Amino acid sequence: MFEEPITVRPPAVAGRFYPGEPEALQQNVNELLAQARGAVAKASAPPRALILPHAGYPFSGAVAACGYEQVRAQSDRIRRILLLGPAHFAAVRGAALPAAEALASPLGTVPIDTELRERALEDPDVHTDDSAHAPEHSLEVHLPFLQTLFPGAEILPLIFGRIAPQRCGALIERLWDPDVLVVVSTDLSHFHDDATARRIDAQTTAAIESCSFEPITPEHACGAAPLRGLLWLARKNGLQVETLAQANSGDVTGDRSAVVGYGCYVLH
Repeated sequence: MFEEPITVRPPAVAGRFYPGEPEALQQNVNELLAQARGAVAKASAPPRALILPHAGYPFSGAVAACGYEQVRAQSDRIRRILLLGPAHFAAVRGAALPAAEALASPLGTVPIDTELRERALEDPDVHTDDSAHAPEHSLEVHLPFLQTLFPGAEILPLIFGRIAPQRCGALIERLWDPDVLVVVSTDLSHFHDDATARRIDAQTTAAIESCSFEPITPEHACGAAPLRGLLWLARKNGLQVETLAQANSGDVTGDRSAVVGYGCYVLH
């Protein structure tokens, strides 16, 4: 695929968030997608964007797979992925790109789209910052799904810190070509008891479904910055949002005392 050696950002979370061995990882992804295929109704229209969680596969992989299964049939249209998530470990101003030319998972490398990178860097809110990407899991956990469904696709990975919804939405609009799938990576509420979490997550879901970005804060969704930007843009352009799945970590662990919420939403 590459004529010259490239700089690759290696996986930081293989073996912790998903299986570290290629065969085991591919089997895990295939099983999650197959499970989603039989468990979730089809979206009412082909999705143009997904809002999906980024916890370890045992916790949120099934919810994420529900969204990815909806875009399987669009593999002939989708050539590039705009992958947007929060910075958990670094203070980021605006949005950060990695300096690497590709990202890696145990399934191989995914090239970064140079044309989208150049276009993104024209925006004053975008800069290059490897320190934000080096330990970050919010984007990496999506790579194996993307590599499975869109093996020839290129990506533009952006990690967000503080940014106004309008500025984030304008950036997404600048990059959202017809062949681009937008994926916003976010979990929902964190570490409330089950009843409180379900109440908060239901409110967040209602806001997402109505494209009401205003009430959403990092306490509602850790990926609030790109989520709010996408919802601002969706409302501006009259896009529709459907909820396909919701769950929390207690559904897996059985511990309902302090859970993390997950949701799968599609935009069309």
